[in-house]
Amino acid sequence: MAKTLTNIRALARSHSAKAVRTLAGIMNEDRAPAAARVSAAIALLDRGWGKSKRAVEMDWRGEPMNEMTDEELMAIAAGGTD
Repeated sequence: MAKTLTNIRALARSHSAKAVRTLAGIMNEDRAPAAARVSAAIALLDRGWGKSKRAVEMDWRGEPMNEMTDEELMAIAAGGTD
């Protein structure tokens, strides 16, 4: 990694505690716009717990892939079942 990028990351990380306090302050400020409070809350949750996982539904020629057998999935991955 480039030395400059490492320095920038270190500098940004040195402000982490203040950034979290700022986000918490915005989230807890009753007079702040609702959108700002929600954004701050989401940022805190994402950093503390990680972003929520997204479900992805996939199908193969109209058949849901989560209902296929391992053999069927392996055949598709191998390029078969035309």
